[in-house]
Parts: sequence; structure tokens; C-alpha cells
Amino acid sequence: MASSQYSCSVRQGLNFEKDQQLLVGHLVSMTVSGQALGADMALTIPTATFSSGEAVTASTSVVGVIADISWQGGYADPLHFSVHVSTENQKLIAIKTHTNMLDTTVVFQFHIWAFDPIAKVYYLAFHSNSVNMNGLILKNGGDLALQISPDASPIVKSPLNYEMYIGIMPQETAQVLNLAVSNTDKFVKTWGVAVST
Repeated sequence: MASSQYSCSVRQGLNFEKDQQLLVGHLVSMTVSGQALGADMALTIPTATFSSGEAVTASTSVVGVIADISWQGGYADPLHFSVHVSTENQKLIAIKTHTNMLDTTVVFQFHIWAFDPIAKVYYLAFHSNSVNMNGLILKNGGDLALQISPDASPIVKSPLNYEMYIGIMPQETAQVLNLAVSNTDKFVKTWGVAVST
């Protein structure tokens, strides 16, 4: 099964520059153990529309900037996220890591944008298609795959941001992940396996 891995530019995500055609990732929303993280970062979305050579962009509020996301490609394989979040979200996640989480559910949406050098447009290369994905925090032995840095990232100093890692296993339902290798070449893959009761 082919794997997918996207290393995104945190600098480009936080301070978008139209002349830099780098991978950009947004964690659009995330609820961990029933608590929603704040969509408190106002960021630029590169759109697949150019006018007179200028990129037309729109702004949106998201939970964080994705630095890296990977998936081995199998139905039951986890998604691994490295995301830069705000001070408020850093505090929320830090509390979660120090408490006994009986509820390990995760609900999330994400977008990874890439640049098509032939069409000269940005396109969604890996995303949830604005649909909530339902998962569970991955367990490594007895530990949950949820970590947050206590120190602000040196990559971009303003706004203050902190690196979070989370591994997410799919819940027992078939869900759809959307992928593309260009602005026009798109396909979908299944994440999770439906279990009949």
C-alpha cells in the first residue's frame, strides 16, 4: 500500500507569501476527548485562482499550521500529525497530557495545499473534504501518542506557536481521505474499517 507523507512549511503557513510555492497545511478543526481546540489562528488559504499573475487568496480561522502529516496508506493505519498551535491550545493540550483521559476520541478536519507548476495554481493535495474525520488517539504501549512542546517554536517567533504531535487511529467506520497529485488528478482512499454489530 502506497504511503503518503507531506512536510509543510510552517513559515509559509503562518506568513503566506504568494511568490513561495511551498506545501501549506492547516488543521482546520480538532476536538480531543470532547474538548474543542480553539480556531484562533487567522491564516491565508492559497486558492486555485490566479488573476494577472497574482494569487487570489482568502483568510480563514484554523486550529493550527501543519508541519508534517504521514499515513502508511492502510485502512487501519494511523495518521500522524505535527502541528503548530497557539498559546491557548498549548495549555489545553498540556493539561490533557497530564490527566487520565478515559475518552480518547478525536474529531478533526485538515487541508494540505500543494502547488501545481504546470497549471500554476495551488490545489488540495491531501484533505478531509470539509468532513469531520473520527478517530482515537493512538496508543504506544500504555502511552497515548499526544505530546506538546512547553517551549515556543523558534521557526516563526510571531505569533507565538508550539509544536504538538498526535497520532490518530480510525474509529470502526469507513471514512474517506481525499488526495491529488495535480490540480486535475484526484482520487480517494478509505481510512477505517466498518465493523458490524
